[in-house]
Amino acid sequence: MTAACGTRLPSRDFTAPPTAAPTGTGGAAPIRVGVITSATSPVGGDTFVGPRDGAEAYFARLDAHGGINGHPVTVVTCDDGGSGVGDTSCAHRLVDQDKVFALVATTALDYAAAPYVSAHDVPDIGGQPLGTAYDTYPHLYGIYGSDAPRDGATGWHGTLVAGTEVYRYFKQEQHARTAAVVYYNQADSARYANQVVRGLRTEGYRVVPEEADFALPDFSAVAADLRAHHVDILFDALDTGGNSQLCKAMQAAHVTVAAKVTNVQNWDSNVPSAYAGAPGCRRALWVTGSSRDYDDTANPQVAAFRSGMAAYRAAHGGSPSYLSQWQLEGWAAGMWLRDALSGCPAPGTTTGSVGAARACVERFMNRPQGYDAHGLLLPATFHSLPAPPRTARDCLSVARWEPGADGGRGGWVPQGPDMTRNCFTVPQLPYKP
Repeated sequence: MTAACGTRLPSRDFTAPPTAAPTGTGGAAPIRVGVITSATSPVGGDTFVGPRDGAEAYFARLDAHGGINGHPVTVVTCDDGGSGVGDTSCAHRLVDQDKVFALVATTALDYAAAPYVSAHDVPDIGGQPLGTAYDTYPHLYGIYGSDAPRDGATGWHGTLVAGTEVYRYFKQEQHARTAAVVYYNQADSARYANQVVRGLRTEGYRVVPEEADFALPDFSAVAADLRAHHVDILFDALDTGGNSQLCKAMQAAHVTVAAKVTNVQNWDSNVPSAYAGAPGCRRALWVTGSSRDYDDTANPQVAAFRSGMAAYRAAHGGSPSYLSQWQLEGWAAGMWLRDALSGCPAPGTTTGSVGAARACVERFMNRPQGYDAHGLLLPATFHSLPAPPRTARDCLSVARWEPGADGGRGGWVPQGPDMTRNCFTVPQLPYKP
């Protein structure tokens, strides 16, 4: 594990709200940052807004402490509506009209504008890899890093790789042996499920694939099959509604599993309402990812994030109690830009043109050391390996939903060991996206 570069600003600046008026930004030219989000989309309202909210909260807190080298940050957001046409329109508006210096925390259902952003040398930092753009184009830096060449072709001549560390963890730490993978008879769902099945089998699991009809899913039959096969761990390639129906069917059939594993997109505080009719599923929920649990409040950086989000929610009239892992990763994306730009001449000043400042930022992004957002992320790098690795040492963050946590309100409790030590040397399985 490579060590991340230390912060250029003291950590204490981000552990408590300011007690005095902000200083250092009066009269300084602002740095304009764009955020493209599928805030409205066919998937549903607010599905993708977490990274945007986290980034905005971070920059608000940053400006309260002097901005970047005395320059305030102006955040310009754009909702692409979840379509490729809307995404391209957002990129043109932000790059051509608003003249943003960089994009941060992009979360686009269809990132059709990725080639345009890359062609204009606009750094896109800490985006969520919902598609393949962050493994395809230069100048684009996904929140989890990438080893692919990123030369305009996806991965290595159209091939990407995925590690098996999640399945290794549950096999070694939780002694899981029989896994079910529930998915729809729909292309994207089935493709992802096949990838999960392959990873599980590589790690020696007995796997029970369960296909459900996308239009009229019979989750009662799925639940009965889970019980018949004595499944002890459950993975899925379903939407939120499908997960809720599956859990209710499992509850009705008295089916329990040791772990129902979900992903970072569902790592939020909405669990009590999302699984209101299935307390058995709530008690079995586990989540894995590449960032530190937002409920790990003993960590000072997590505490700073929680404080910043509370202030942001209060300022925007939202619920201060709602939190998500994607918010934390959006916060980390904003921090990444701050750290990258802190050692560079501010764009548009007499000492630094926009091009020079962007080149300086990209040198930071492409350095050999991993970046960990001061402990919020597993170290991310952009190595551009000439060939896909056969094995890699992969680490993961793991948490479990505990209904009695947070004074009985429920919360995600980190599961040991710490994510920086929860590492496995595992195969990297090739797949075609």
